[in-house]
Parts: sequence; C-alpha cells; structure tokens
Amino acid sequence: MAAVPDSDFQSVIGRNPHLGSYIEEIKKDGRIPDFTPGLDRSDRDRDPLNLIYPVGDPIFIHLTKDRFGQNLYRAIEPGLNDDDQEKYERILDRVLMTAHEDEIPETDEEMETLLEGKLTQLTSVGKATGGLLGGAKVDLSIHQFDKIKYLFIRDLIGSGRVEPVIRDPYIEDIHCVGTGPIFIEHKVFGRCKTSIAFDKDEDLDSYVRAMSERIGKPVSDTNPIIDATLPDGSRINMVYSREISKNGSSFTIRKFAGVPLSIVQLVNWKTLSAQVAAYLWLCLENGISIFVCGETASGKTTVLNAMSAFIRPNAKLFTVEDVAEAQIPHEAWQRLLTRESGTSGGRVEMFDLLKAALRSRPNYIIVGEIRSKEGAVAFQGMQTGHPVMATFHASSVRKMIQRLTGDPINVPETFIDNLNIALIQQAIYRNGKLLRRTTGIEEIEGYSTEAGGVLTRNVFTWVPYSDKHEFRGMYNSYILEEKIATMRGLSDKREIYEHLALRTRIIEEMINRKIFDYYKVFEIIKSFNQGGVEALPFPL
Repeated sequence: MAAVPDSDFQSVIGRNPHLGSYIEEIKKDGRIPDFTPGLDRSDRDRDPLNLIYPVGDPIFIHLTKDRFGQNLYRAIEPGLNDDDQEKYERILDRVLMTAHEDEIPETDEEMETLLEGKLTQLTSVGKATGGLLGGAKVDLSIHQFDKIKYLFIRDLIGSGRVEPVIRDPYIEDIHCVGTGPIFIEHKVFGRCKTSIAFDKDEDLDSYVRAMSERIGKPVSDTNPIIDATLPDGSRINMVYSREISKNGSSFTIRKFAGVPLSIVQLVNWKTLSAQVAAYLWLCLENGISIFVCGETASGKTTVLNAMSAFIRPNAKLFTVEDVAEAQIPHEAWQRLLTRESGTSGGRVEMFDLLKAALRSRPNYIIVGEIRSKEGAVAFQGMQTGHPVMATFHASSVRKMIQRLTGDPINVPETFIDNLNIALIQQAIYRNGKLLRRTTGIEEIEGYSTEAGGVLTRNVFTWVPYSDKHEFRGMYNSYILEEKIATMRGLSDKREIYEHLALRTRIIEEMINRKIFDYYKVFEIIKSFNQGGVEALPFPL
C-alpha cells in the first residue's frame, strides 16, 4: 500500500504533537518512516521495514527491525514529562477524593462521560488560575489537557499500558510472559517484539489483578488461573504470581475480530482453494457433520466461522462454547455459553448445554471445542440426525480418532462414522512467515471389521512445494456420491461434480470481483440458495 503524501502526514502530526516529537527523535537515526493509513499483505515485503500507521488518534504504531533483524513494534502514544505527571497526579487525587459524590456508572460510556466532566471541572485550559490543590483549578495547556484526558480514559476505563495493542485491528494474539517486553502476533508481519513492557513484578501483578477484577473474575493466591472474555469479545487467560509461574504473572489475549473473515478471503489468502470451499459448501448445505481439527493457533475457529456461511440460511443453529468465539450470520441462532460456579448460580458445563441444544431440535449444532464427555453427546446427536460442526485439538485424523475413542470422551470406534468429514488445519512457518493452511480433508466411511479400524478417504491434500490444494476425490468421493448425490436424488451420482464445479466458479468470481466482506459473501450464498444462478449479482 502506498504511503500517504507528506502533506497528509503533516496534518496528522498537527493533530498529534507527540507523533511529531517522536519523528524528530528518530530522524537522528536515519530515514523518516513511511506513513500509511492502513496495511495489506503486500506490506510484508517492504524492504527496509520502516512504516507508521494509525490505530485511532492519538495512538500510532511504528514497525521496523531491531539490530538482530527481528520485527519491532513500537507504540507511539502521549507521554508525560515531570510537569505533566505532577498535574496528572493532582487531578487524579481530586477525582478519587470526590468519587463518593457521584452515582456509580453502569457502562464504560457513562464512566467516560463522568471522567471527562470531572476533568473539565477540575482544570482550566489556557487560563492561569493559580493551580492550587486546595480548591483552585489546575492550569493546563490544550496539549496537556488532551494528553491527560487520554491517559485517564486509558488507565481507568481502557486496558492501561496494553491499550495500543488492544486497539490495533491487525493484532491476533498478545503474549505477556512475566516481566520484560510483550510479544504479539501481527496479521501482516507475524511475531513482533513490542516496546510495551512490565519492568517490575509488582506492576505486572497489580495489572493482572486490576484486569481480572474489571471482568468479574478476580485472580488471587487461591484462584491463580482464569479464562475469561473481555468486553470486546477477546479471549484472555491469566496466570497470577511467581508461585505457579516462575517467570511471574502472565496473560495471553486472543483478539476478537469484529467481522469474521469470509471463506472468499481465506481462499484469496490460499488458506484453502476455491474447490475446497465449494466442497464444504455442498457438504454444509446438505447437513454433513464436520470437525475442524488442528493444533493451537492453526486457524480452526477462523475456518469454522468462515464456512458456517454455507449452512442453509433458514437453518436453526445452536452454538455451544466456553468462550464466545463463534460468529454466525444466520438469524435463527441461539448462543449458549458455559458458566463457572459462583454467586450467580451453579456450574453449567458444555455437556449440559449440548444436551439442552439437542432437545431444541436444531438444524445444526456448532461446538466451540470438544474436549471431554460432551464429545459423546455430540455423537449421540449425530446418530439422531443432528449435524454437528466443531473444532477439535488433533493434528491428524488418526490422532482425532484416538482422542475420540479414549478417555474421557469414550466414543465407541464403531460409532465414528456418524462424523462425516475431518478437516485438518495447520500453522506452517515458511521463510520466516506464518502461513495457515487447510492441509487435508478426509471423509469417514465407516468401521471395517476386516480392516480392524475406521476407513477414511483423503479427498483434498495440500502440496507444500506448489502451495496448492490437490483434489483426489474426483469421481471418488464417498460423501459427494454416496451421501449428497443420494440425498439430492441424482440419477447419475457423478452429476454432483457439476454442482461442485458451479460453486467453485462462483467463489472464483467473487475473488475476481474482490467480494471479501463476510456478510456480502453470505448474502450471495443466500441468493444462490434461494434462486440459483439467476439470482447471483454477477454473470458466470
């Protein structure tokens, strides 16, 4: 993406003097960074890497390399000099002294309005009033007022010193493992070391305690590990104190995407091919059960959310999760979440939710991740005609079957064929870049006494040297021919491959027309489902 012209960069600096100060400081070390309003994947090839992008005034990000060639992520935000800090503390003291006089805000928006009112009440901008703590207002310049207002809201409502990475839409994961710098997974630049750090155990412990209290799951010496959801939907895991974490308190945040990635975008990024997507389209619109398998951070949930758009638009869906990660475009969607025991009631486990969902006769059940005895309930649901989609922690079909048939899930091996398809997802490092690929799709035919196990058929495989997906199921797909073609009443089962080719062309045409938005893609799928090719917004 091209850099913004110098005149635009100067107008940005005019609104954000701290950015100008930062530029003046780094000019001493060499070339001025390029400024761009946003990123795309072509930016990863920049050489040298030296650019600044905004994540919402007054925060900017400078991406460059350190002396070892590692990606360095520097957060640029307003800072306080000694005079600013002294005034900040005086105002904060006054706010805390008068906090009992105000009604307790119920939302962050109300809290922000209250803080802005307090700051206006306690300060005088551009006028000398004496600035005495006893009663007079604190004198501030316009620039000081803006800095202090930002820091008040950041520290008392926002995420404190990690606010820049929380706001950055290009961040996938945030890792803080004890004191020292925080690391992030960037959607464009991969693993980066940040300029954000906790230098003391006390500061990190205090931050983790405050964050956990704000989300209603306080950590303590007796309850040192928690999983929770932040207000924006991001998932956070916190481990408290050096007693169980030798590096000190730690936290990991998996960022929540406001709008999920569409299947067309994933095809464009080569996560899977248009033909793989078309195959999933045929399967899901015909009630086929699919497990998305892979290791941690392989993109399982991203793929599951993307392909859920293929489920018939009038279907009744239930999602069952520990943490709210599923994003479904359908109107008839019921979201069920587990609950730990506490003041609001007893513990509600995924096992309980899955049983409740089955009683509601859904067209599809989507399980966030099958780990335990709820897996047996999912297979009972599939046996009674309820299609299930789920993520599952396994790197291959063989390991998936081993986990399903062993403790604590204990599905009989002869029942495994109630699951129709296993999609294998992997995170692959190549030339220093993280790639997420669907490396295989296997159809599950059934248990064979003669073979002494479950028979599977590989229909798609990823070829590493070409970075392409090979279709091995042409005229050889058990699911397409024996399941879907039969359900559709096709006199010649091989006609199903024409349906596959048509859907492949539709997805390729969406890529050609750069239709990547999740909901626009869903609307096109919905139109085709209701009216066929004639209902598409483009000719094939």
